[in-house]
Amino acid sequence: MGKVAKPNQVCDIPQAELDRYEKLDQEWREYNIAAPARRALVDAKLYKVSDLRKISLAELEGLHGMGKSAVARLKVLMNAKKIKFRP
Repeated sequence: MGKVAKPNQVCDIPQAELDRYEKLDQEWREYNIAAPARRALVDAKLYKVSDLRKISLAELEGLHGMGKSAVARLKVLMNAKKIKFRP
């Protein structure tokens, strides 16, 4: 059987790394983007919705941790702000 996470255990990411993400992913938190997707966005140096114009949809979908729900939510946010992905 698989390893079961304890209630206060967050994956295997050291606290220093979590603190680093917390400083950089504030806008994504405001939009209720899931933690794995937030980390993927920060790792790709995408800190706000307007940064998404720097990448293509295929690149976004290829980020490790980026799920279908997060992609759909980001598309809605981009449409609302009239932002388009890079071709």
